[in-house]
Amino acid sequence: MTNLILLSDEVKSALSKGKPIVALESTIISHGMPYPENVKTARKLVDIIRNEGCVPAIVAVADGKLHVGISDVLLERLATEKGVLKVSRRDIPTALASGAIGATTVSGTLIAAHRAGVRVFVTGGIGGVHRGAEKTFDISADLEELAISNVAVVSSGVKAILDLPKTLEVLETKGVPVVGFQTDDLPAFYTRKSGLKLVARADSPNEVASIMKAKWDCDIDGSILVMNPIPEEFEADADIINASIDEALALADKKGVRGKEITPFILAHVAKVTGGDSLAANIALVENNARVGAQVAKAYSLLT
Repeated sequence: MTNLILLSDEVKSALSKGKPIVALESTIISHGMPYPENVKTARKLVDIIRNEGCVPAIVAVADGKLHVGISDVLLERLATEKGVLKVSRRDIPTALASGAIGATTVSGTLIAAHRAGVRVFVTGGIGGVHRGAEKTFDISADLEELAISNVAVVSSGVKAILDLPKTLEVLETKGVPVVGFQTDDLPAFYTRKSGLKLVARADSPNEVASIMKAKWDCDIDGSILVMNPIPEEFEADADIINASIDEALALADKKGVRGKEITPFILAHVAKVTGGDSLAANIALVENNARVGAQVAKAYSLLT
């Protein structure tokens, strides 16, 4: 590993002892939720992972280093400072060279986890092919990174603001297994079902761990996507969510919102339309993912 990647003492010790580790992105802290909910959620995720017997490792960029495992001081900085960069694969070199503080997206976190040897990563939803991509070519770097990083990613599906069928097609082309956790239907972040059927299913953490081991034992590089539906009691009304997304997309187009700014713009609009219900749902689903992700990490550690 490069000396630009800084492992916390806890992560370093866990790696040396073969203890299961779960990576967490930091974009949800800096760009996904308002303060103080972002800090409360981050700490709750850390507690959930610890209670399952694993070591949590939030990933972020600061002071010229890509951190795998962060301090409470850095957590507060990510949650409160203005101008925190949103760091994907493209942005890592400039963020490191400038010494800026940055929150890693799915692709940025995957890079850090893969290079550190962390095999499980928990997030809310992954990026993918944006609606209208046939005109804009707006496709998330997450898909490219998923094709090459050896990490199991537990999420509540593809973000509902995206073109779900096209995203699944690209994942198939990239050879990324998309495994429904106790479901045959692709979850759509705020809703448990999208109407798109998956070709693989796992009903337990042990089954997921076995798929991980089989893939990487065959030297087939790339991630495994574990799609874990939002808890039923927090599921949103699909019609309301889709209508608010369509409205937000039209507003974003009118205002010229593009690139990495479009996702937080749309999520903020959805939260406004739903009266904050979407924020509660976002927190519930990522907590559920942390629990499942830790169970998968523990199961995988017993196989290796």
